[in-house]
Amino acid sequence: MRNMSLRGLILVLLLASAAVLVQACRQSEPAEQSKQPAEEATKPTEQPKEPVGASGDGDLEPIAIELPGARPDITPEAIPHGPRIEKLSNEPRPPFMALKGTTNVALGKPVSGSDEEPIIGELKYITDGDKEASEGGYVELSPDKQHVQIDLGAEYNIYAIVVWHYYKVPRVYHDIVVQVCLAPDFLADAVTVYNNDYDNSAGLGLGEGKKERIETNEGHLIDSKGVKGRYVRLYSNGNTTNDLNHYIEVEVYGKPAP
Repeated sequence: MRNMSLRGLILVLLLASAAVLVQACRQSEPAEQSKQPAEEATKPTEQPKEPVGASGDGDLEPIAIELPGARPDITPEAIPHGPRIEKLSNEPRPPFMALKGTTNVALGKPVSGSDEEPIIGELKYITDGDKEASEGGYVELSPDKQHVQIDLGAEYNIYAIVVWHYYKVPRVYHDIVVQVCLAPDFLADAVTVYNNDYDNSAGLGLGEGKKERIETNEGHLIDSKGVKGRYVRLYSNGNTTNDLNHYIEVEVYGKPAP
C-alpha cells in the first residue's frame, strides 16, 4: 500500500508539472487575434498612381486620352523580354497633367515621311482618329529606319505625344526617336523629346537610358514638356517580329504658342 501511494503521488506530481508547462507555452504564443493585424500589415496595399506631367505654369488638368478597344490577352510566353525591354505593367497608366485647354492638335493634320508609298495603308491614317488595330487600319512602312512627320499647321507648346504602333500582337519597336521642330527640315532647331536608341544604330545619337517598350492599346505616351514646335517627326527601325515599321495613330497634345 505504501508503494502504491508513493507511485500515485509521483504520478500526480508529474501530471501537475505537465499541465503547468502546457499553460506556460500557450501563454508564450501570441493569440490568433493578435496575429491577424500583423498578417494584414504584410499584405501589399494598392496605392493610387500619382498624376504625371504637370507641364507649364497655370491651372492643370488631366488630358483626355481615349484608348482603343480592350487590351489583348498576352501570355507571358508571348511577351518579348531582355535587359533593354521595359517590364510590362498590368496597372493602368496614371493621368497625365497639362494646362487646361490642352487638346490633340494633330487630328486630321497632314502626314509625310521617308516612305511616301507605304506597303499597307496610307500616311493620312496616322492622324485620322482611328486607333483600333484592325485590318486596313494601320500603316506599314518599308524595312529598317523610317520616319513619319506631322505638320501641325501652326506653332504649339506641346506637352505630350502619344504613339500607337501595331499592338494586336505583342512586340517591341526599335530605335524610337521623337523630335519636334519649328522648320520642316529638322536641321537647325530640332529638339529630341524621346530617344531609346541604346547603340546609335539610327544615327541620331545615343538614347537617354530609356528602355524599349512592349506595345499595348495604351500607346506610348511621351512627356514633351511644353516644347514649342510646328512639326513632329517620329523614327523607328523595325521590331522584334520583323524589320518593318508600323503606325496606327499619333496624337499630339498642345496649346497654341503665344
